[in-house]
Amino acid sequence: MKVLVGEFVTESNANIPTICTIKQYDIGLGEDCIQKMGIREVFERNDVTLIPSIYANAGAAGVVEKSAFTYIEHVFIDTLKKNLHEIDGIFLMLHGASEVEALGSGDHHILKELRKLAGPYLPIAIVCDPHGNLCKEYAESATILRSYRESPHTDADETMEKVAEMLCGLLKKRRNIHAVYRKLPLILGGEQSVSADEPVLSINRYMDELEKDDRILSCSWHVGYIRHDCDVAGCGIIVVPYSEQDLPYAQEAADRLAAYVWEKRHEFYYTGLTASPSKALQMALDVQDKPVFLTDSGDNVTSGATGWNTGILRQVLQTETTKKFLFATICDPAAYQTLSACKTGEELSFTLGVGFDELSSAVELDAVVKSSGKLTGFMMHDHTSVFGHCVNVHVKGTSIDIMVADTGWAVCELHQFVSVGIDVDAYDVIVVKQGYIFPDFKAKGKLCVMSLTEGATLQDTARLPFKRIMRPMFPIDDI
Repeated sequence: MKVLVGEFVTESNANIPTICTIKQYDIGLGEDCIQKMGIREVFERNDVTLIPSIYANAGAAGVVEKSAFTYIEHVFIDTLKKNLHEIDGIFLMLHGASEVEALGSGDHHILKELRKLAGPYLPIAIVCDPHGNLCKEYAESATILRSYRESPHTDADETMEKVAEMLCGLLKKRRNIHAVYRKLPLILGGEQSVSADEPVLSINRYMDELEKDDRILSCSWHVGYIRHDCDVAGCGIIVVPYSEQDLPYAQEAADRLAAYVWEKRHEFYYTGLTASPSKALQMALDVQDKPVFLTDSGDNVTSGATGWNTGILRQVLQTETTKKFLFATICDPAAYQTLSACKTGEELSFTLGVGFDELSSAVELDAVVKSSGKLTGFMMHDHTSVFGHCVNVHVKGTSIDIMVADTGWAVCELHQFVSVGIDVDAYDVIVVKQGYIFPDFKAKGKLCVMSLTEGATLQDTARLPFKRIMRPMFPIDDI
C-alpha cells in the first residue's frame, strides 16, 4: 500500500502589517518532508510506503502571500496527479488557521483541490491544530479528521501517530466513512481554553469516553482561530464513525458533544494569573524567589504577532528596581543587524523599536553586547532547525538584558536559551512574547503572570472587530 503525505502550517494573524512570504516557511521535499513530519515509523510498521509531497511550516505569521501559497498547493496537487493511480490514501497535517490573500483559508482550499482530484472515496486523513477553523464542506471532505487535545500541544506527536494508525486500519479494512461536523456559536481565544484548566479538562475527558465506544473512531473539539476575520471562525465539533452503519450514532454523539461544550460557555477563562500591565509588573517585582515569567500577551508571537512591541520594556526602564530582567525577545531586524556586527564585550548606543506604531515605539539604549546565537525550534517544531537569530545585550545603568532578534520567533522552552548562551537562572524576571505560559516555563517559574497588553493578539475577544463571523456569537452577543 502507498500513502501520499504532506503538511501545511500557518497561523495567519491579519492584525500585523506584514505578509507571510515563501521565505518564512520551513520547506521539506522528498525524504526531508517525511523526516520533518515524523510519521515514518507508524507507516513502516503497517507495510505502507510513503509518497512525500511537501512539508511547509511557517508557524505563526501574517496573511499568506498568494504566490507563496500557489507554489505550496501546486506541489500537493502535482504530487497527487503523478501518483493518483497507485496511492491508496492521503495523510495530511493541515493546521487550519491560514488565510491567503484574495482566497481565504489555504487549508480548506488544499483539501478541496485534492478531493476534486482524488474523487469522493479515496481515504484522506487529516491531523489539525485545535486552534484552526472548520466548515461543513471541509470536514465532510475528510475521511478522518482529528485535532490535538492538549494546549499547549504536548500531544502533537501522539496525535500524528494516532491518526496515522487510524488511516492504516482503514486501508486494511475499507469502510465508506466521513467526518461529522457541528458548528457552535462560540468564539474563544487559545488563552481561554488551556487543557490543564476547566472546562477543557472535562471536555477532553468527555471525548475520551466517547472514543471508548466501538462505533466511534475519533472525536475532537476545535477551539478555532480568532486572529483574522473570516466566515468560518468559531468552535467546531468533529466525530468520525467507525463504519458507514455507525453514521447515525456518530451524528447523535456529535450533537451531545456540541451541547456539552455549549453548556460550559460561561466557564471559559484566562488561564493562570492575569492582570493589567501595571499590576502584572508589580506582581513580578513583589515576588522574592526567582524566576518570574511575565508574558506580553498582546504581542504573542505564537499567535502571529510581530514581537516588536516595547511597552513592557518602557515600563521597566521607568521603574526603579535591582531585579534582573531578561526580555526574550524583542524583534527589531535593523537593530539586530547593527548588533550582529559587534563583538562580545563591545559597547554601543543603538535604537530599539521599529516605530511602526505607539506600541512599538523606539527607545535609545546604551548597551554592552553579551552573547549571540540562533533561535531554534520548540515543541512540535524541529529543535535542530534555525528559525532566526538574536544578540543578547545588557542595558548600561540598569539590571536589564534584552535578546534582540531578527524575527518574531517564540522562545518557549529552556533549551532555546542555551543556543544563545544565556543562563536563565541568572535572572529574576523573564519577559516573554506568549499568551499562556508554555509547560517548560510554567514548571520553572515561581510565578507566571499574563500581562493584558494591547497589540495584535488582544485577549479581550469581545473587543475584536469581527465583521464576517456567524452571528449571534458568544461572548460577542449575549446568548
